[in-house]
Amino acid sequence: MKKISPFWIVVVAVIIAGLVFTSTVKNEYYFNAAYVVLQALLMAVAWNVLGGFTGYVNFGSAGFFAVGAYTAIALDKAFGLPLPLLILASGTVCGLIGLALGYLTLRLKGVYFAIATLAMAIVFETLVVNWAYVGGAKGAYILTPDSHLWFDSYIQMLFMVMLLLALAAIAVSRYLNSSRLGRGLAAIRDDEVAAECAGVPTLRLKLISATVMGVMMGVAGAPYPFFVTFVDPVSAFNLFIAVNSIAMPMIGGTAHWIGPVIGALLVGSLQEIITVTVSSELNILFVGLMLVGFITLAPQGIVGLVRKFRGRKP
Repeated sequence: MKKISPFWIVVVAVIIAGLVFTSTVKNEYYFNAAYVVLQALLMAVAWNVLGGFTGYVNFGSAGFFAVGAYTAIALDKAFGLPLPLLILASGTVCGLIGLALGYLTLRLKGVYFAIATLAMAIVFETLVVNWAYVGGAKGAYILTPDSHLWFDSYIQMLFMVMLLLALAAIAVSRYLNSSRLGRGLAAIRDDEVAAECAGVPTLRLKLISATVMGVMMGVAGAPYPFFVTFVDPVSAFNLFIAVNSIAMPMIGGTAHWIGPVIGALLVGSLQEIITVTVSSELNILFVGLMLVGFITLAPQGIVGLVRKFRGRKP
């Protein structure tokens, strides 16, 4: 009989804990805070597939997230689709965009690729600002559906949806990190020219990486309109979203699948505490200081520090 991996035992335990959380906690603030942290976790994992595993730093993550959100808004307005179909549609649209843009931009390297992805986000924002059907620059209001399954409120259901999406993204990231495909991505990150000489199909692997990143970002953005109930281009394409997506994996460690998870849980939780106890305006300063500190003192992130400590241990 095949032994069950401890990872899947933890996944099941987390799902059960989430269900218990929804049935015992009545204060909706905790569900709001947990949703924000889980959304950040999903986006950190998504960014790391291309930025960490493959070594292509992407500044356009907010663009994919916003496209996912506005895809959900457009389809909800046109057809009134249920949330699972909106998530599937947003992931598909953003995955195709990731594939197309990857084909156009992944021949660029370093700062040129980063600038190209940032320009892509600006182009998408300009298109949305001028798209009257989804509210344009004025934004769009979303009515929260009355149905929320067996949960007491819609935010509880959204929390569980985001928890499941985050766990699915972690599972995909874990598989990529340990698979043959992941080894190919690591070879590209370490030395792309050497990888090509060794026979690694670099362009194909980079396109897969960009597509997976796009799907995850779109999936993260799809429930967002139902969480905030009002979306405008300024909030959806917010630079802070992109900064968080980059900072969390780099603080946790980009070379391993667990790094973005650790970084997102740590930074996201601290941001929520700062928002409640001090001011939400300090979040960007806090993330910036942490990012500069880790890049300077521990460029491999928390995972790298742990590995370094364990390597020195007698």
